[in-house]
Amino acid sequence: MPHAPPLGALLRQYSAGSALACDPVDQGLLNRGYRLRTTRGRYFLKHHFDPETAAPEAIARQHRATQRLAALGVPVAPPLSAHDGRTVAVVGGHAYALHPWIEGRHRHGAQLTAEQCGRLGALLGVVHASLERVMPVQGCERSEKGARAGGGARADGGAPDTEPHTPDGRTASTHQALARAGGIRTERPHAGHSTDQNAGTADPVDAGADPAGTFALIDDLLARVRRHRPADSFDELARHRLLERRALLEQHAGRKPPHGGPVGWVHGDFHPFNLLYRGDAPAAIVDWDRLGVKPRAEEAVRAAAIFFVRPAGTLDLPKVRSYARAYRRTAGATPSELAAAVHRVWWERLNDFWMLRWHYERGDTRADPQFPAASALVVWWTREYDAVCDAFVG
Repeated sequence: MPHAPPLGALLRQYSAGSALACDPVDQGLLNRGYRLRTTRGRYFLKHHFDPETAAPEAIARQHRATQRLAALGVPVAPPLSAHDGRTVAVVGGHAYALHPWIEGRHRHGAQLTAEQCGRLGALLGVVHASLERVMPVQGCERSEKGARAGGGARADGGAPDTEPHTPDGRTASTHQALARAGGIRTERPHAGHSTDQNAGTADPVDAGADPAGTFALIDDLLARVRRHRPADSFDELARHRLLERRALLEQHAGRKPPHGGPVGWVHGDFHPFNLLYRGDAPAAIVDWDRLGVKPRAEEAVRAAAIFFVRPAGTLDLPKVRSYARAYRRTAGATPSELAAAVHRVWWERLNDFWMLRWHYERGDTRADPQFPAASALVVWWTREYDAVCDAFVG
């Protein structure tokens, strides 16, 4: 197989048996994954390949976060430890991690009922609230609520944990929130399925992007479209959307938002391909490569714009409303925080052309299927801005 991992050298570092089969999982946009079957069970082997996220210390930080979240009962799939206690195995200069295989399937917003959309929002709120408990935010602005409740950091780098625990080891508030999210587990995940695909988004542009830079980028992309031969239907749509976006930016250039709101640790890439369901309940949130300190409410808005976008480029606003209400409740976010996040993510989308840059600058077409709906969403969102905002804050 292409890019075959060094299974012998890797498995010698774990108590995972000998390899029987190793098959690539559908590749995402950043890293590589393999479905691994050994004499000891089934695993997900992840090759941390993307240079921006593959530094061993960054991977170890992701692993610490998921281990701490698992201890709170959040549905994640923490990595397995090697014989030396480490969770990152470096072989031939490449970083790998071995995870349990979590059985499950991905579900888009169209496949969720209104109640399940609420559970989804509650789950993301639990993630943000739990990360605030277990991960320090040093040298970064914290929310007023977090500053009041957080106190000093623990010696292990987590926030103080003074809340009573339930008999299963979860804090009471985490237990209650996960129950609302439909994510309560009575045991740790066993060797099952984990499709860690990295398949949803690239890094978003700065939500405070300068329109002057965007106009220059539009001109460059239009020139690339004109030079592409033979011209095809993608070129035609790209040209139409670029001209349309330039007109929208000219009309709304004065609406650049101020700096972001309260920040904290966030998953960084919360979308349908990074959430596994078993039945109607979330089984595992995977792919923590983009774990970072960012405005939390923006992740909630950004995720909704992926989960609930329809093929025509509109949002299912009733489902957004159910999701957002539950998120605000479990994350402790205010309507004003969500309104500001809607503004910033809308502006981000208005200035964002990562799919076209991948297509024309890199010759990478993997994101092309997402482009029609994503590019139409910006236009619709601009026209229905008040309705979208109301769905997030109402």
